[in-house]
Amino acid sequence: MRHEGHSAKGKGLSLRTLTPVCLLTLLFFAAASGASGEVIDRVLAVVSGSLITLSDVNAAHDLGLVTPRPSGDPIREVLSQLIDRELQLAEVDRYAPPEPSAADVDREVQTVRLRFPSAEAFEAVLARSGIDLAHLRETMRENLRIRGYLAQRFSVSEDRRQQVVDEWVAGLRRRADVIDLYLAGR
Repeated sequence: MRHEGHSAKGKGLSLRTLTPVCLLTLLFFAAASGASGEVIDRVLAVVSGSLITLSDVNAAHDLGLVTPRPSGDPIREVLSQLIDRELQLAEVDRYAPPEPSAADVDREVQTVRLRFPSAEAFEAVLARSGIDLAHLRETMRENLRIRGYLAQRFSVSEDRRQQVVDEWVAGLRRRADVIDLYLAGR
């Protein structure tokens, strides 16, 4: 749930302040519970209260939803793109562009499926990622909403569009609550 900085009654703290405190407390207790426990997943970032986990990064990469730029750290690249996506989605939710059609969502899901040599390979990646077809459909629907919003809001020439969008996203990052917990090599 996203919180807009409302004050906690009688406490003098905002929920915006409590969220990072709660997260850090949770991380402390998780670390204190011992290294003998099995790591199931790892929170890499918190964007306005929404978690981005290592499995989210792996799923986006393995399904070809996000392509890392050439660098020494593909996890960092994919995570950065997922943080930007979450910020854009928050803006999309605020302005509610038209919903994509079911046929458009089906086309996007089919595009993802066709990246794999067989239906079994596709299903194996979904299973390994811990997501199902309904989750993938929702992700594709959100991606289409983001694209529709960007096309509507930034009607500049194609050669300049990416620069304008990048500047807009940089502004979103400056104004947002982003807690980036990823440390390379851990």
